[in-house]
Amino acid sequence: MPFPESAAALSLQDVSCTFVSKDDASQRYTAVSDVNLSVAAGEFVSVVGPTGCGKSTLLNVGAGLLAPSTGEVRVFGEKLSGINTRAGYMFQSESLMPWRTALQNVMAGLEFRGAVDARAQAEEWLKRVGLGGFGDRYPHQLSGGMRKRVSLAQTLVLDPDIILMDEPFSALDIQTRQLMENEVLALWAAKKKAVLFITHDLDEAIAMSDRVVCLSAGPASHPIGEFTIDLQRPRDVAEVRVTPRFVELHQAIWSVLREEVLKGYQQQLAA
Repeated sequence: MPFPESAAALSLQDVSCTFVSKDDASQRYTAVSDVNLSVAAGEFVSVVGPTGCGKSTLLNVGAGLLAPSTGEVRVFGEKLSGINTRAGYMFQSESLMPWRTALQNVMAGLEFRGAVDARAQAEEWLKRVGLGGFGDRYPHQLSGGMRKRVSLAQTLVLDPDIILMDEPFSALDIQTRQLMENEVLALWAAKKKAVLFITHDLDEAIAMSDRVVCLSAGPASHPIGEFTIDLQRPRDVAEVRVTPRFVELHQAIWSVLREEVLKGYQQQLAA
């Protein structure tokens, strides 16, 4: 059963986002429409859907980077106005500052907050993500997987109550990706923060989540299905994929998503 709304760390209520062309006010595009989505404290929720269906839009709304056209966002019951200061955001694209070392990148947010022990905290988090000996390396001296580990430490060092992740591992090779997925699950299990995870990869969503929410193709994308993932924890993302229950869940979710994915693909071809 889904977590009760009253326990929500993050709640999007009747959220719609319509974008208006700068050149022609009559040209409007509704990315998402009438979306209700919640994540409980300690819950790991993934959102899947076709390309261009507004998944990242919802994440930006939850982060307070984008105000919804209609509806509202609540954070632990309080209406969100402006940036969501209780959330940490791990982006899909490279977010490290190339002129700063790995240690300095992890320290950046703490320094902005005026933390007196920024270096010690950053060093500890680099150790937690397996990069204790790489603090003096610059981003260009690190592999893609290592840079993602630094980004993860950069997000978690601030100890956010809500973690927003936008396809953070999509550019990695499959082996590195699975290592990072297991790393995130281990860190999440230790702290049990609320996680809203955006991915195109249905296998990844099932392997990592407590709940998977499916979105329709756009425009006016909206939830069309919600599935509780009742796989035992702790999980190894590679091993869990071959279990009978995983296969059952994959088939059930794909049966809901398939037509929408094909629809989204046709839209991409026609664009």
